[in-house]
Amino acid sequence: MVVNLRLPALTSLFTTSFSNRYPVFVRRSQQLRRPVFSSSFSAQSTVTKTEDRVDGQRNRVQDRAVTPRSQDFNAWYLDVIDSAELADYGPVRGTMVIRPYGYAIWEAIQDYLNVKFKETGHSNMYFPQFIPYSFIEKEASHVEGFSPELALVTIGGGKELEEKLVVRPTSETIVNHMFTQWIHSYRDLPLMINQWANVTRWEMRTKPFVRTLEFLWQEGHTAHATPEEAEKEAMQMIDVYTKFAYEQAAIPVIAGRKSKVETFAGAVRTYTIEAMMGDRKALQAGTSHNLGQNFSCAFGTQFTDENGQRQHVWQTSWAISTRFVGGIIMTHGDDTGLMLPPRIAPIQVKLEYLCMYFCYSDFSWFISMPMIAASSTVASSPSKLIIENMPS
Repeated sequence: MVVNLRLPALTSLFTTSFSNRYPVFVRRSQQLRRPVFSSSFSAQSTVTKTEDRVDGQRNRVQDRAVTPRSQDFNAWYLDVIDSAELADYGPVRGTMVIRPYGYAIWEAIQDYLNVKFKETGHSNMYFPQFIPYSFIEKEASHVEGFSPELALVTIGGGKELEEKLVVRPTSETIVNHMFTQWIHSYRDLPLMINQWANVTRWEMRTKPFVRTLEFLWQEGHTAHATPEEAEKEAMQMIDVYTKFAYEQAAIPVIAGRKSKVETFAGAVRTYTIEAMMGDRKALQAGTSHNLGQNFSCAFGTQFTDENGQRQHVWQTSWAISTRFVGGIIMTHGDDTGLMLPPRIAPIQVKLEYLCMYFCYSDFSWFISMPMIAASSTVASSPSKLIIENMPS
């Protein structure tokens, strides 16, 4: 009898829904058990139990069928998110609840980018979620570009507020308000920060991970003494995103510059990485903006240069969001469900060859059974051993 474990391709992770290709694969929500063998070990009984388990799992596959990609790409995408338990719909239209497995993918993205941000001299901070509406109005093109998407707070504590508050759509305005208080001399530059936060944009057409009313992201903000430094920073960060997409997420992207119409509201230039999805549509996976002096002039963010002259700072901002999780799903998933590149996968798998011996007390001989086992580690949880007995 050949005893082995059926595994998916090494370029992918467990299918989080039951797969026709790997019918004996256990769901991640089940405890991974090592079969217990005794002196009454029976190969026939083991095979029978295995076949029963396979049949049961195939039935569950049919209960949670995934629409073929070629038939309806959008339906396929939603089916994968549902069957893999990545996210669910929130009670408010356009919102979503990111479930543990989906959030683990986002954490893998955070872990990699956090290291890169710090290697390039950036520090993490956090800014308030509520922004005075007057801040948004200070930069004309900014308010024009974001006005249709703003969520406003007009009542607080049962009383009407003296000034409307904007629920953060992005943070350039409040960041500049604080930069004005922190930057005084050329010695204070460059000032380079990043924050991991949630933002709100009142989108009309929503799709889990790709476009929702509220989403998670990181947004970097920097201030520099010269336009050359700002341009170098904007290019450096789009390069960080490009390498992340290729080397970690295994997503081929095209890095380039946005047209004037698509340039970020308030920016001089916007650089982007675009990924081609399975429905032949491009997904904006990350952006980096050269803001020039637009925001610093609007907010009076100035410094005294080496000659004693007052100058406005040159700025950048750059971001990547949970939309990237949607990009990973659409790039690597197939008709059987979710597939993840190893460097993003929350579960890491190691194959090991085992040789297990079973002794019959009434006889002076041993049965040697070669096995293939998978040792898996889920985040920081203990290692688990998966062994499946299959008929020869």
